[in-house]
Amino acid sequence: MKWPANKYCNDIFNYSRIKTTEVMVGNVGIGGNNPIRIQSMTTTNTKDTKASVAQSIALIDSGAELVRLTAPSINDAKNLYDIKSALIKKGYNTPLIADIHFTPNAAIEASKYVDKVRINPGNYIDKKKFQTLTFSKTQYREELKRIEEKLVPLIESCKIHNTAMRIGTNHGSLSDRILSYFGDTPIGMVESALEFVRICEKFNYKKIILSMKASNTIIMTQAYRLLVNRMRKENMFYPLHLGVTEAGEGDDGRIKSAVGIGSLLMDGIGDTIRVSLTESPEKEMPVAKKISNYIENKKNDTFHKFNCVNWTTPFEYTKNISKNISNIGGDSVPVVISNMSNSKEITTDSFESVGYRYSNLLDKWTISDSACDYIYLGDNDIEFEVPGTLGLIYNFKKWEEKKSGFPLFCKSQYLKSSNKTDALKFLEIRDKELDLKLVEKLKLDNKCVLIITSSEINCVSYFRRTIEFLLQNKIDSPIILCKNYVGLSKSSLQIESSIDFGSLLLDGFGDGIFIVNNEHKHSFLNKLSFDILQATRTRISKTEYISCPSCGRTLFDLEETTSRVRAATGHLKGLKIGVMGCIVNGPGEMADADYGYVGVGPGKISLYKKQEVVKKNIPTLNAIEELIDLIRENGDWIDQS
Repeated sequence: MKWPANKYCNDIFNYSRIKTTEVMVGNVGIGGNNPIRIQSMTTTNTKDTKASVAQSIALIDSGAELVRLTAPSINDAKNLYDIKSALIKKGYNTPLIADIHFTPNAAIEASKYVDKVRINPGNYIDKKKFQTLTFSKTQYREELKRIEEKLVPLIESCKIHNTAMRIGTNHGSLSDRILSYFGDTPIGMVESALEFVRICEKFNYKKIILSMKASNTIIMTQAYRLLVNRMRKENMFYPLHLGVTEAGEGDDGRIKSAVGIGSLLMDGIGDTIRVSLTESPEKEMPVAKKISNYIENKKNDTFHKFNCVNWTTPFEYTKNISKNISNIGGDSVPVVISNMSNSKEITTDSFESVGYRYSNLLDKWTISDSACDYIYLGDNDIEFEVPGTLGLIYNFKKWEEKKSGFPLFCKSQYLKSSNKTDALKFLEIRDKELDLKLVEKLKLDNKCVLIITSSEINCVSYFRRTIEFLLQNKIDSPIILCKNYVGLSKSSLQIESSIDFGSLLLDGFGDGIFIVNNEHKHSFLNKLSFDILQATRTRISKTEYISCPSCGRTLFDLEETTSRVRAATGHLKGLKIGVMGCIVNGPGEMADADYGYVGVGPGKISLYKKQEVVKKNIPTLNAIEELIDLIRENGDWIDQS
């Protein structure tokens, strides 16, 4: 079946996993009818057998179904035999994967012992010098012949030893050849991988898994969607490995991973996942499990037939343009609404949890960069003046009494109301409430913001169907995405809301988010809202850190260093700072960062301004101060208040 030009999944309105061809990695099947597999990577030196075995066991015991180890040299690759043998003796037959960069001879050696070899087409054969190259079509074909000659020995070794191969493209390490020919784009990422796939197929090798990793969730989702589209056009059905590379640590790393991985899984894309945190790798497994389990629950969703006419362009990010009402919609960043409708008592101190601090001494408010834009009070009342930038939302009848703030209508109230007022108003649309009668009234209303609320198992599907219905009927009212989460732990709420809201925000839809939960503190929910917007890059409220998970290549304590960099620069709103343990992705990922801190040798780092190395071989003892000086020299430093 020929896929339409923009098709990338089975059905954007219903969960339906894309069927891929099963690839056996050792005794574990990936793709086909297999569940979504969870994997991780060791941080030990691969030549240290005892440490690598111990950490592999810790990962397996915490839920890893496959374990990856770096093999930067042929000696590392040879030691994989001892690691695998030791694991088998201890009763562990979990498949092992060798992670290869720069060294084809190590890949060939590793393929004799492990169950899968991961190679990066950006640096397996091509060398990255950040040069702009010019090719004619004939010259480019000659380059592909050169790649083929270098790749065939690995293909033949994998065939002999029944070893699978992951061709893993990283946005941060595209070769100069690809960048010069296709640009720093999702199509460049896809073509980088498919060049290698076509060579593998030419030599009748198809035990292939593909990945398209990036630290930017927008680029990542575009690349995977485009890969699926391109594969179907070439009659390819290879399984996909999902991951947000350099996702970072703590809440940011978990939320960014859930947004990137979860949004693709919601579309049925992905067969195995790895959550990459700048923490001990065992901590990745609970996050990966929560993501995959949440997606698994979508199988129980009722199937809805729905025709798509106006949906988004999936391979490039385009924000849906709604009308601008006050500070909502149009070119405005998405707003955040906090819920205090169930609070027993609301004081000025209550507002501190959502970004507003009142000083009695100065009789003034201080507003943080992550202060919510609106507070929903329901039928509650307050007895003090609020900042002029903060909007208060009341239930319609309460608003009629007060004649201040902004009203929230239910459907029946809205249909009975007059549209003559020029004031901002909110209309909540719950499951299955949207109909043509409501649409006709909305067409005449230039001041109504829609709060779309869902309680369905698959709220992403509901949001999409509702938005598509509005688009079909030419309704351009701003849309606030809202869901009430009940009975969830903080960690589960964090993952589930990131997937739900992140999926729509990456599609370019959503003029605001409203997370409703009565079990956790307002401060947690407010921070979560802003973190989701930051992860989707739709609203920047703080510094962003692009930091890799540690591995055997890492040249310093990555978790500690990232924490120190964050402590020194966390107040620099809007800056993107990369913290990379080695040179595999470090220089390339600087394309998406303003400044970079990259390990280049034991106890040594280099500093980057975007992709340009500006300070080399700095002792790590002085590196944070040197980074601050570099930021100051370029006019981006602000003293902490």
